[in-house]
Amino acid sequence: QVQLVESGGGLVQPGGSLTLSCTASLGDFTVVHVGWYRQAPATQREMVARIDREENIDYLDSVKGRFTVSRGYGLTAVYLQMKMDSLKSEDTAVYYCNVYGYVTLNDRREYWGKGTQVTVSS
Repeated sequence: QVQLVESGGGLVQPGGSLTLSCTASLGDFTVVHVGWYRQAPATQREMVARIDREENIDYLDSVKGRFTVSRGYGLTAVYLQMKMDSLKSEDTAVYYCNVYGYVTLNDRREYWGKGTQVTVSS
């Protein structure tokens, strides 16, 4: 069972910055990709940034140039961060850490954190 713990959300003024962090305890789990998703009220959850195991990074178009995602590994954990600069009111959402991978190749799974609220408002 993969455990995800997120931190770093909060209230920030437009133009400000926040950094989100996520620690995922993996055990025997092999990661295919990790990333951040967000969901604003009355909208669908959307991918914000994702890193695969070849270090390819995808960003939501609206955050390119403002958000930077990074990843590090421990012995049995993966650490994910996302630095968010030049925040806008439309970035307000609950942000979720996501891990996708497998214990065995025919048993692929996806795990989500509980989410952390980011509110951009003056």
